[in-house]
Amino acid sequence: MTTAQPPIRSFLFVPADSERKYQKAAGTKADALILDLEDSVAQENLPKAREMARDYLASHRGDRGRQQLWVRCNPLETPLALPDLAAIMAGAPDGIILPKTYSAKEAVECDHYLSALEAREGLAIGSTRILVVATETARSVFTMESFIGASPRIYGMTWGAEDLSAALRATTNRAPDGLYEDVYRLVRSLCLAACHAGEMEPVDVVYPNFRDLEGMKAEAIQARKTGFTGKVAIHPDQVDIINEAFTPTPDEIAYAKRVIAAFGDLGSGTVGLDGKMLDMPHLKQARHVLAIADMLAARG
Repeated sequence: MTTAQPPIRSFLFVPADSERKYQKAAGTKADALILDLEDSVAQENLPKAREMARDYLASHRGDRGRQQLWVRCNPLETPLALPDLAAIMAGAPDGIILPKTYSAKEAVECDHYLSALEAREGLAIGSTRILVVATETARSVFTMESFIGASPRIYGMTWGAEDLSAALRATTNRAPDGLYEDVYRLVRSLCLAACHAGEMEPVDVVYPNFRDLEGMKAEAIQARKTGFTGKVAIHPDQVDIINEAFTPTPDEIAYAKRVIAAFGDLGSGTVGLDGKMLDMPHLKQARHVLAIADMLAARG
C-alpha cells in the first residue's frame, strides 16, 4: 500500500456491452471504471462485449491518468474466463477484477495467464494488476490469509455480500436498521485485516440501493474510518459521494499538520496536543493522511 500512487477511491461498474453506459461512465469522476464481462452481460452477448471492451481499452490507452480502466472477467472455474482475458489484453487494461475466488490459488493462476498474455501483446510483464473479490463463496471466508504475498500483481481485495448471501442461502444480509448482519460484518473485517496484513488495498463492497444516497454516504464514511481505502459503485450518482468520503478533509489535513508539528524532530516518545497524549501511531497516521492528500492533489 505504500506506493507513489494514491489508492483508487472509486471503482464504477460499466456493463461491457453498453455503449451508452461507457459514455456516461467516462463523464464521471470515478478513479477507475470496471468494464464488466460477468454478471451484467448475458452469455450470448459475451463475444460482442469482449470486442467492445477491448476496443474501448485500446482507444483510451493514452489517457489513463485520470481514469483507470479495469475489467471484471468471469470466474476462473468457468470456461468463459480465459476467452475473456485473451480478448481484452490487447487493450492493456490497468487491472483485472477476479470474482468468486476460493483461495489465492486462483490469483496465482490468473497471474500466470496474464504473464503469457502480456508477453503476447508486448506489454510489460506484471503491469496488469489484480483486485480479488475474496468472499463471494463460503469457502473463501476461511482462506483470506492465503492471499498475503501470493502475487505481486494483487492490488487489493474487496468482498462480496450479495453472492455470499446466495452461497449461505440467506434471505437477507442486512438487519432492520440497514447495517450488515453479524456474519457479513465478520467477513468484511477479515477482508480488511488481511489486506493490511499483506500490504494490499482494502476496497469496500457496493451499496446496492443506488437511490439511497444518504445510506451509501454513511456506509462509505464508516468504511474509510474503519480502514478501507476505496469503495465500488454501481451507479454514477454514487461516485462523487465515494470520492469525497475517501478524500482527507481540510480539517483532517490541518490536524495532521498539527500532530506532525507537535512531534517536531522527535523520533519516538509521546507529546501532548489539545489535552491528549499522542504517540507514534498518531504520528504515523498523520503522515499517512498528508501523503494521501498530496497524492490526490497531484493527480488532480
